[in-house]
Amino acid sequence: MSKEITSRAENYSEWYNDLVLKGGLADYSAVRGCMVIKPYGFTLWENMRDVLDKMFKETGHVNAYFPLFVPKSLFEAEEKNAEGFAKECAVVTHYRLKTNPDEPGKLMVDPEAKLEEELVVRPTSEAIIWNTYKKWIQSYRDLPILVNQWANVVRWEMRTRLFLRTAEFLWQEGHTAHATKAEAVAETIQMINVYADFAENYMALPVIKGVKSESERFAGAEDTYTIEAMMQDGKALQSGTSHFLGQNFAKAFDVTYVNKDNQPEYVWATSWGVSTRLIGALIMAHADDDGLVMPPRIAPHQVVIIPFLSKNEEETQRMITTANELKSDLQKLGIRAIVDSDETKRPGFKFAEYELKGIPIRVVIGPRDLANGMVEIARRDTKEKSSYSVENLPKSIEQLLDNIQQNLFDKAKAFRDSNITKVDDFATFQKLLDEQPGFILAHWDGTAETEEKIKELTKATIRCIPLDNPQEDGKCILTGNPSKQRVLFARAY
Repeated sequence: MSKEITSRAENYSEWYNDLVLKGGLADYSAVRGCMVIKPYGFTLWENMRDVLDKMFKETGHVNAYFPLFVPKSLFEAEEKNAEGFAKECAVVTHYRLKTNPDEPGKLMVDPEAKLEEELVVRPTSEAIIWNTYKKWIQSYRDLPILVNQWANVVRWEMRTRLFLRTAEFLWQEGHTAHATKAEAVAETIQMINVYADFAENYMALPVIKGVKSESERFAGAEDTYTIEAMMQDGKALQSGTSHFLGQNFAKAFDVTYVNKDNQPEYVWATSWGVSTRLIGALIMAHADDDGLVMPPRIAPHQVVIIPFLSKNEEETQRMITTANELKSDLQKLGIRAIVDSDETKRPGFKFAEYELKGIPIRVVIGPRDLANGMVEIARRDTKEKSSYSVENLPKSIEQLLDNIQQNLFDKAKAFRDSNITKVDDFATFQKLLDEQPGFILAHWDGTAETEEKIKELTKATIRCIPLDNPQEDGKCILTGNPSKQRVLFARAY
């Protein structure tokens, strides 16, 4: 274990923060609760964004951009949504500063520059978007509208944590409008499947798809679909949501269309989103006590090539040339590779640095190995070192990256599956949560009162009602009342 990093066993929270900061992903900022995403972290986000953006466009969506500011009257239009986000809203009341006459060199809010209407800094964009859709939609010919935006939002969190919960964060939010309920429900399900596909096949993150209980739904939604992932401490992390909004926002903003029978109808809506919280999920699902572990398909760098540098200048140059040639060959295969030929750093330092950053493959090119037509390759996931022939080396690396990707998924899935337990009595339920964190499948009587009482007693919440839930007769874990299915409980981030 690196001396720079707190171990998971010692302090999981500090371990996480160490990896974010020392792994070069992000830093604290001058604004309380906000973060600076550093180039390495932003490249990771860009890789995630680019894959998701392609997936969205393949399902017929297009990108647009809507204002950061939402007039307070629009924000209030859908009552459940406004009430759900009210405590997290940042509000703009004035538009100008002026010199403070009592404190030279200091500025103050100009009381004469008060806005006629206060502006909410968007915590989510349903209000401003549905006010716009009212202008865009008149006829069934205008539907569906399948729009996504990549943006930042502000939710004034009191207890923040880098990537997992910050006052400002980056995300995408899809907002679609449909002629029928069936189309909107199909869209909602399609997008939670897109998120699950991305999480599992790119992040190597196994997820459970399900529907939220009524009390856990998005404010203003009729149904919220979710993907839930298990972190290495057994806690759940909600990693993406897709909401069937019914006609709530259409009615709030009076968005109607004329159907084929020339009759007016309210539009049906969805919204869906994932955020930079996914980076937190990636860290807590895969990293170890020596640093980050990046799934190859979204890693900022998939391969680092380190040529052996010696006092023999000719030999050193030959190693660097070989390294650059390999980099070029890998790039032709679409593999993101870098060469580190920095003479000021010793090999051991470089090895530790790239292990900390989680680069999937490290290739070391030395004169003796190269004379024998070989190089040394170390894989980050298992830390195994092996000699590989330089013949067809790019193809060998390509195959190894696929192997690493699959291994990370298999390892995370095995961990998750071994930490899901069926429980039928409340004493065992409480004991497991305290002694063996993980997911619990238990019966629930379906009432909000029981759900709230369980949360109060154990700090565990219903993460979802799994979509593939088997139906079975049982008794509620707390009340003993009849239940037809188990739901997924866990403590969560």
